[in-house]
Amino acid sequence: MISAESTSRLRSTAPLQGERVTFTGTLASMTHREAAGYVEQYGGTFTNQVSQQTTLLVVGDEGWPLEEDGQPSLKLEAARELLERGFPIKILSEPEWLQLIELESPSPADRRVFTPAMLSQLMKLPVSRIRHWERLGLIRPVRRVCRLPYFDFQEVTGVRRLADLISTGISPKKIGASLEKLKSLLPTIERPLAQLEILSQDHQLYIRDAASLLDPQTGQRIFDFHEIPVSDGEISENKPDSGDGSASENTLTIPFPGYTKAIHGLQNSSRNWGANEWAHAGSTLLDSGETAAAIQAFRRALLLAPHEASIHFQLADALYRSGNYAGAAERYHVAVECDAEYIEAWTQLGCVLAQMGDTKAASEAFEAALLLHPDYPDAHLHLAELFEQIGQHLKARPHWLRYLDFDNRGPWADMARERLERSQGDASESSPESL
Repeated sequence: MISAESTSRLRSTAPLQGERVTFTGTLASMTHREAAGYVEQYGGTFTNQVSQQTTLLVVGDEGWPLEEDGQPSLKLEAARELLERGFPIKILSEPEWLQLIELESPSPADRRVFTPAMLSQLMKLPVSRIRHWERLGLIRPVRRVCRLPYFDFQEVTGVRRLADLISTGISPKKIGASLEKLKSLLPTIERPLAQLEILSQDHQLYIRDAASLLDPQTGQRIFDFHEIPVSDGEISENKPDSGDGSASENTLTIPFPGYTKAIHGLQNSSRNWGANEWAHAGSTLLDSGETAAAIQAFRRALLLAPHEASIHFQLADALYRSGNYAGAAERYHVAVECDAEYIEAWTQLGCVLAQMGDTKAASEAFEAALLLHPDYPDAHLHLAELFEQIGQHLKARPHWLRYLDFDNRGPWADMARERLERSQGDASESSPESL
């Protein structure tokens, strides 16, 4: 990758003066045509292909630069061969390219990050899948505020790219070999190699968790009742399981009334399960559409860990999907009673209360989330929507504007701009007395 010394040299006057620049992979920040324009603007020459005259190759940040057949991109292969032959070509990641032309701050803390809900909208994936990928270790948040994870877009798109390749029939061995070839050029390739290992067990597109086999593309589950591994790990949240749900010390041995057929199928393999295993089973069942069974699994987990806020949160999600809004609201309440700093629980509580028509309580829940985390984009979005719903368009404006500080490209950003334009018209038509 580019060195600090090279970066300093390139920043002189016109940062791309004398450079011949080529791009490979999909850019997250702009189109290739726009990037070519910046190359010319900053004194460089844009080229479509890598050649002996190429001095810079920029690798797009949206997913990994692998072709549809799983091979490294032709441009990256060409650049690697030129490097081996001694040509002084430099390979930059997209963030390094943006820093070079001073379109992005070099500080990692300033890099754009996304909440689970924001990623769900951008990637057209259920938010439950984003959360599930995090629990499985496929994606790692770059930071947390209380329990709220923030993700880097590149890591999530990398997982999706790998899953797409495997689902089209490309062998994991072939993809792994391609990524290994790129490792010397792209040091961050280590994480996709680890992700690939999880995604490609037995050369199939699934992940095994505590309760089932997961197809990470479709969300479908294949239950294997003969051999389900039991994990002794903690519940995947940033707070410990206060209910001590380890399978070795606190397991469920009493019958549970009214269990469904899906739960009955887990009876033998789950004999020694603790709270963690039942919570993972509930998440698996919920993603596969077995909502009633998921509710039972979460309730079993709570018998073992009654004070674990994250399980109450998951049970609330399941109750909401079943149409039991009052039950969901109560469980979100319990989640914040167990952990008053559970920001997502406050926000989900506000959404359910708003749907039930209790706008005052909903507003208080959103404001509680913002008191804990004033920069929480989702809470600003939902509070703005609530004000719009009750006709207080001017009160919504600062929250729409604040949301756009964090997201200016996604579908919610488009909605925010449209609402701002409409409220601007409302303000111009209002008399001073009415304001």
